[in-house]
Amino acid sequence: MRIPILLSLVLVAGLGSCNQGEEATQDKMLAVSELMEAPSLSYAPPSSSSNYIPIYAAPAANRKLVYHAEVRVKVDDLPRTNQHMDSLTRALGAYVQEASEEREDGQWRHEMKIRVVPARFRTLLGGLGRLGTVEFKQLSTDDVTTQHADVTARLAAKRALEQRYLELLKKANKVSDMLEIEEQVGEIREEIESTQSRLRTLNDEVAYSTITLTYYQELSQRRPDAPVLSFGSRLLASFYSGWELLTNLMLGLVAAWPLLLLAAALVAGWRTWRQRRPQKSK
Repeated sequence: MRIPILLSLVLVAGLGSCNQGEEATQDKMLAVSELMEAPSLSYAPPSSSSNYIPIYAAPAANRKLVYHAEVRVKVDDLPRTNQHMDSLTRALGAYVQEASEEREDGQWRHEMKIRVVPARFRTLLGGLGRLGTVEFKQLSTDDVTTQHADVTARLAAKRALEQRYLELLKKANKVSDMLEIEEQVGEIREEIESTQSRLRTLNDEVAYSTITLTYYQELSQRRPDAPVLSFGSRLLASFYSGWELLTNLMLGLVAAWPLLLLAAALVAGWRTWRQRRPQKSK
């Protein structure tokens, strides 16, 4: 009788523990479902009346790059190369800023400075490589982003300062104050014009890349053939040469008459001394 009683107690305890486990499991599932069904929290920024300052992620700054290239090419036919360069620059929308041509030291040389948009910079360089034999090529890139930003900021500051001076000029009552303010405004405007000029130069360098191109053609230097002279021509040339020699000799003697006179005086004195010397010895 004791064994059935113990078994019944164990079964009751097991059922109780199972019910408690099921209730705990149901409580956990209920908690998870409540969390999943709970409405999501939405963040509302403070009203404009507060001192809230929004912070935005700064976008990536556009780099302002200046491309330069220097190329020297040896060509076989310079006039044909000129025509090819004219077609190439027109096709790529480039333009020639400077150009010069000269013949010197056995070379027919053409130099030019080409401006082209950066998107077609590499394409134009590839076209230059097909002109002939590339003897020299140098590429360089200058990052003027910081410089451009600095010039832009200085220009904005100077314009703001100009506006302040103009406002002060409207409020000035004394002539001396007005003259002093106008002088300051004049100086500020000169600085603004200088800064604007620098900014335009930077924008132009960024907008158009520069290629300095030199191509040349070697010129054959032919020596003139020696003329064939006949015997009569050579005899006549010899006669004139002899006559020129005789004329130069006569002119030389005339030009040296002081020396001849001095030599004659020395000879006469020497003879007189020789004649008087035996008489003194006797």
